Amino acid sequence: MATQQKQPAKRRTEDAEAEIPKEKQVSEAYALKWHGQDVRWMLSLFGTAIGAGVLFLPIDVGGVGTLGLLLTIVIAFPLAYFAHRAMCRFVLSAKNPGDDITDVVEQHFGFGFGMVFTLIYFAQIFVLLMVYSISITNTAESFIVNQLHMPAPPRGVLSLILIAILIVIVTCGTTIVTRVMSWMTWPVIAVLVLFALYLIPRWNPSMLTSYPQNAAGGLDLGKLVLNLWLLIPVIVLTFDHSAIVSSFSVNVRLEYSAKYAERKAIKILKAGEPMMVAVVLFFVISSDLALDPASLAKAKVQNVSILSYLANILNSPVISWVAALTSFFCIFKAFLGHYLGVEEGLGGIIRKVALTRNRVIKRGPLRVAVNAIMFFACWFIAWANPSVIGMLETMAGPLIAFVLMLLPMYAIHKVPVLQKYKGKASNVFIFVVGLIAVTAIFYNIVELFL
Repeated sequence: MATQQKQPAKRRTEDAEAEIPKEKQVSEAYALKWHGQDVRWMLSLFGTAIGAGVLFLPIDVGGVGTLGLLLTIVIAFPLAYFAHRAMCRFVLSAKNPGDDITDVVEQHFGFGFGMVFTLIYFAQIFVLLMVYSISITNTAESFIVNQLHMPAPPRGVLSLILIAILIVIVTCGTTIVTRVMSWMTWPVIAVLVLFALYLIPRWNPSMLTSYPQNAAGGLDLGKLVLNLWLLIPVIVLTFDHSAIVSSFSVNVRLEYSAKYAERKAIKILKAGEPMMVAVVLFFVISSDLALDPASLAKAKVQNVSILSYLANILNSPVISWVAALTSFFCIFKAFLGHYLGVEEGLGGIIRKVALTRNRVIKRGPLRVAVNAIMFFACWFIAWANPSVIGMLETMAGPLIAFVLMLLPMYAIHKVPVLQKYKGKASNVFIFVVGLIAVTAIFYNIVELFL
């Protein structure tokens, strides 16, 4: 009987080992050469970042004034590059090939912390995925009514079709997802740049002289500090693509081996981050300079994206079409990129709960279960259309800062294999910005009860 009792545990161990993917053994020359899949990943990282944050950042920046614009320009690139580089290094410190960020946290900090982190990781990306599910349905409905001049279809049917298309794409695998995202990213880059160029003749100096004012018309220092504080989580959200970084890092290690994975990942980041930051900043600066503070305040009250607001005030059919389609593509891409993170997070929760019962769930059935759960969750939220998008986006920023910025910095000081990265000025910068962003969540929570 004793032998029979041990066999199930042995089979479960063998099943778990069989699930571990194998790294490819490649030469240094091959690993560091630029390949087509590297371009797809670079554009997928870009595409994940270009979402709702980019479309709302100009409005948030405009509410702060000149200092808000300067703050965004100064911290954008170091925030985007150093934070995502640190997260890549953290994921690449995994024990086994194919281990994602939820596995790595458990390996370094234990099951309890790993479960807590996995819940936070899933929650912060799931919140954004719900926002994108609602936004893509609203954008499609608005396009049908305002641009195609057709009656709005039943919301349940429209959301069902849109979410089904997105879920079908993600079930095709990471390669298909990155291909679709890369195809959609180039047109979005072109439109954002052309839109920014189109606005140049409308530039005016009013934004450069604006600042939060008190009742007497002077500088309201307290409001300025508060606005700058709350702007940082929005900046983090705008330049964030942490939801796809874990999948990216795992793929790089499997394709190029652990020996060359870090150098390859950093090479791709160095190519993609400057382009992403440059495009976003040009779009933000041009949008803000084309409007006055009063217009930006009106856009914030209306709770619309900067493209939608510009489309309305410019009164141009071409601009209306371009703005609507660009918003749709931005949200579509961001959904796909963030879904990879949700898949890791929810899958990690299910696997960890199963392990507490001494069971191993294979990756195939797990993906089917996750996709089914997420399909119904996204469809229900998109159909229900709750009016909490602004609050969800604001809450997501601080949670993203914890996952993207604070956790890797903590790991650098606690995990032996990562301590070679200690003592860098970039670490201090990421920690300080991340801490400021995370503290903003407490202000938002207090605001809900006042």
